Amino acid sequence: MPRPPPPVRAPGTPAAEARRRTGIMASMHALLSGFAPIWTLTAIGYVVGRSRLLGAQAEAVLGRFVFHVAMPAALFTMVSGARLDAFANVSMVAFGAGTALVSTLGFVLARRFFGRRTADQAISSMASGYVNSANLGIPVAVQVLGDASFVAEIILFQVLLVSPVILTLLDTGTRAGSGKGVTLRRMLTMPVRNPIIMASMLGVAFSALGLHLPAALAHSCDLLGAAAVPTALITLGLSLNGRPAVAEPSSEAADEASTGAAERTPSGERAEVGVTVVLKTLVQPLIAFLVGGPLLHLPDHQLLAVVLCSALPTAQNAFIYARQYGLDAGLARNSVVASTFVSMGTLTFATWALGPSH
Repeated sequence: MPRPPPPVRAPGTPAAEARRRTGIMASMHALLSGFAPIWTLTAIGYVVGRSRLLGAQAEAVLGRFVFHVAMPAALFTMVSGARLDAFANVSMVAFGAGTALVSTLGFVLARRFFGRRTADQAISSMASGYVNSANLGIPVAVQVLGDASFVAEIILFQVLLVSPVILTLLDTGTRAGSGKGVTLRRMLTMPVRNPIIMASMLGVAFSALGLHLPAALAHSCDLLGAAAVPTALITLGLSLNGRPAVAEPSSEAADEASTGAAERTPSGERAEVGVTVVLKTLVQPLIAFLVGGPLLHLPDHQLLAVVLCSALPTAQNAFIYARQYGLDAGLARNSVVASTFVSMGTLTFATWALGPSH
């Protein structure tokens, strides 16, 4: 007599529920592991700033170091070793749609409701749609998705497409009083004058031509690039000590960009940060879900990757850019901190709702 087939376990059996709880716990551990360095380094920066250990100009000096030295080195290393066609896929369409719509919305709302000028609108746009893909996205993706390949595509997308637009708006916005000819000339020469764009363009050239730096230079570039994220977080922590969050205008900035910053009320600043955080942590992943799911019908794993990465908090680059261009950095700083807190919930929910353990 043939043996009867083994009973099929229903999804609601204790074994299935145990697997589901294990998956959720693993996701939570991944999120906490990714967030821990952010809070630790920011806290160290706060303590160092509180003790005045590095002097009164530490925040400005470290910010310039990140913008002009460490971040260009990191971007060159990353872009020169990447495939430039990596972000040409359907998943990036969904992620790019969320980024474009939310960034545009942040740009428009900053002027319509909060009276921001062009340069500050650019920072609001960046705070609303530029995700922390490197030091948070990579560890979260490795643990939740199994690999960080999609995060690498997002980094390229932001570096090669989003950053040049933001930096162009910042450059033109801080030169509001210049004539049209001067503005056009500055826009055309900005890739040569801006270290972020220059490093990215050099990386593109090296990648396209298959070139490589000599081993000694490549190692030096790696060391400099590795300092970008921790130094940026230390700088962010320094800024939390209650001092005015407006940087000294650099040679690239103009007085008009920060006019009216002192007139903002605390309630208005909190409202602006609240709008930015809602756009970043809720609206952006929702748009990515709607585009990737009902419109593009992405497979479950790809849809999870798109939504998860769209729910990442604001990158600290927004704060560094605001400081470098002599703008009111309070919005960028507070958006980074607040969105990082909120995103712990949204990332957990996205993993629970769309992950394979659900």
